[in-house]
Amino acid sequence: MTESSTPAVVERADADRRYEILVGGQRAGLTAYRDLGAQRVFFHTEIDEAFAGQGLASQLVQQALVDVRASGRRIVPVCPYVAKFLKRHDEFADITDPVTPEVLRWLEAQLG
Repeated sequence: MTESSTPAVVERADADRRYEILVGGQRAGLTAYRDLGAQRVFFHTEIDEAFAGQGLASQLVQQALVDVRASGRRIVPVCPYVAKFLKRHDEFADITDPVTPEVLRWLEAQLG
């Protein structure tokens, strides 16, 4: 079985405050967040080099945002990849909040 035919699975890892995408049981990437009230602030997305070019980042972000909607939260796309994804997928526009200086200051304090 080739890598590309192995289904990718997205899981929310609450303890690590991130969503992970697994391919064949191996973590291929993640998108990290912090929660500010009802807002889920996404600040970093990465895909391991070994898994690059397979469309995993968009699959990961898509499923993470679907989960955010299902949980009744809102999206704040500090992460450039998430922001770019949202520009191409306006089905999430109704639950997306702007990145504000206040959110950025709060996030910086969270991340230390």
